[in-house]
Amino acid sequence: MKKYCFGIDVGGTTVKCGLFSEEGVLLDKWEIDTRTEDNGSHILPDVAETILKKLGEKNIPKEDVLGIGIGIPGPVNENGCLPYAVNLHWGFMDVEGQLKEMTGIPVKAGNDANVAALGEAWKGGGAGARSMIMVTLGTGVGGGIIIDGKIVPGFHGAGGEIGHVHVDDSITDPCNCGNCGCLEQVTSATGIARLAREELAACDEDSLLRGQERITAKTVFNAVKEGDALSIRVAERFGVYLGKALAGFACVVDPQVIVIGGGVSKAGPILLDFIEKNYRKYTFSACRQTDFALALLGNDAGIYGAAKMVC
Repeated sequence: MKKYCFGIDVGGTTVKCGLFSEEGVLLDKWEIDTRTEDNGSHILPDVAETILKKLGEKNIPKEDVLGIGIGIPGPVNENGCLPYAVNLHWGFMDVEGQLKEMTGIPVKAGNDANVAALGEAWKGGGAGARSMIMVTLGTGVGGGIIIDGKIVPGFHGAGGEIGHVHVDDSITDPCNCGNCGCLEQVTSATGIARLAREELAACDEDSLLRGQERITAKTVFNAVKEGDALSIRVAERFGVYLGKALAGFACVVDPQVIVIGGGVSKAGPILLDFIEKNYRKYTFSACRQTDFALALLGNDAGIYGAAKMVC
């Protein structure tokens, strides 16, 4: 008998939804609005409603659904509970218990970055790997650790918070987490722009970045591809920060592959060049030949990973 599962990825603006076969074939995907008003009280009922509606559309009985996986932007503990999710205006939330009660279907919840990592390990850039570290470089820096095909959530739900490892004592302005000198502050999209502004302020040399109305990670790496010397220095600094950090994580995890995703990864293979050479320079010898790959699933990584938790 054919079995199905749902993968749900809750974001601050939309909730991405996917209906999968148990083999991981995406059969349908859609989005609904994330209604964060009233302290986010509408979000789980809306998710339950859209799932039950989809079952009706496809004439799928609940008994044929293995479960609902759901990724949430916040720390999820081993009991499927969330202490808080700032972007959703949630305080403590028993995500698994409440959604199961609303749908009558088993539920497994996880942190969204960890869940996306699981998706890439299942069907994306890390497909076939049993152990993997994923880094997502966007407005912030997220991550996930997969060991023996399973997410490592950590006791407090903070496993894989790669972006908040401390990497620079000289940074005195606070990160979004409240600490100073986090990896996120120098390797996220905003962090790369920060490094570029520092380089521009420190010298008078010509650069494709001078006169830009807005400096972004994209403009930096476009300039790198054009051979712009100042932009290449920015990319080198970025690569040292991230390569060193990943070298440290590898000594603990010893991953088969490291996958780089998020908006910054759209720079392509040139991005990996700056990360890999520094990783290989600083990591433990036994981890030196770890493979690197770009993420492949894009915005669908979260729904794939969420489905994998229950498929």
